[in-house]
Amino acid sequence: MKTQVTIKDIAKALNISPSTVSRALKDHPDISQKTKDAVNKIAAELDYHPNTIAQSLRKSRSNTIGVVVPELVHHFFASVISGIEDIAYKAGYRVVICQTNEDVTREKINISALISSRVDGVLCSMTKETKEYSHFKSIQNRNIPLIFFDRICNEIKADSVVVQDYEGAYEAVEHLIEQGCKRIAHFKGPDSLLITRQRLNGYYDAMRESHLQIDEDLIIQADDRESARKAIYDLVKSEEPMPDGIFCVNDNVAVGAMMQLREMGINVPREVKIVGFEDDTTFTRLTDPQISSVFQPAFEMGQRATEMFLDELKRKEAHPEKILEPKTPRIEVLKTKVVVRGSSNEQVAQQERARRNYLENV
Repeated sequence: MKTQVTIKDIAKALNISPSTVSRALKDHPDISQKTKDAVNKIAAELDYHPNTIAQSLRKSRSNTIGVVVPELVHHFFASVISGIEDIAYKAGYRVVICQTNEDVTREKINISALISSRVDGVLCSMTKETKEYSHFKSIQNRNIPLIFFDRICNEIKADSVVVQDYEGAYEAVEHLIEQGCKRIAHFKGPDSLLITRQRLNGYYDAMRESHLQIDEDLIIQADDRESARKAIYDLVKSEEPMPDGIFCVNDNVAVGAMMQLREMGINVPREVKIVGFEDDTTFTRLTDPQISSVFQPAFEMGQRATEMFLDELKRKEAHPEKILEPKTPRIEVLKTKVVVRGSSNEQVAQQERARRNYLENV
């Protein structure tokens, strides 16, 4: 079995000292260009790779960022990770990604593993089950920067990046009202999440300010496709009038709601109009009609979370002997906007259908 090539192997091949090889590989000014070229040539021929673990132990830095997300299958989190890697790569950092699958036990195990791996920081979007936060405190107790994004934790003093959840929800419901909806349902997420409460408050205020009656029976916890389908089935079978508009906590819920409505013979958007909260543009663009949604800048969120980590790392490295908390945790709020598609506007739905028919017949 081939062994790991070391600096000593390169030094032996060139009959020079290991310290000279080390400095040549680091482009040290005291080493001649001729020696540097020779060292780099042999290093390439021998397929030499530096021992990053040993280097990190010497520098007390691993140049690795741990990222914890609920799910990787969602376009939203994939876009956030792309934003994280964009900034991390430029700053010379690797990214280790952990998936919790909405399981708080896995979240704790993942964070413990990241701490053991000596990551320089943790960027986290917590699970919808998380109600106890000792594992987050464990990160901070080791002077490791902790940044939350999307799903944040108010009980932990840490910097975070979110979107305009309240404003986005308000504008989504306002859009449904402008389309003529008067009996609007809200399919919400779990109450443990701040984004759920923010989006619910946006729904409430938009309804109140338009002087529309709020029916608490139309506020239903449905935060995945199957629970959305069940909620629609129950509403259709109920003796109460059907809602004419539905604001969904995310796009996956909106897809489930629309699928069930169509299966039960209810036209979207003529009879029921739907708006989601964008987390997966793949689904929203492939449905017929396409789903109106509140756009949230996921890529930018990842970028800003990583920039916050780099800022916090500098602050902590200036005082390595102290356990520091942010004096005033920063919360950066990114703008959202309603993207109108066919699920909430009949004219747009007709345009989408005409475009599909044209493309199919070309």
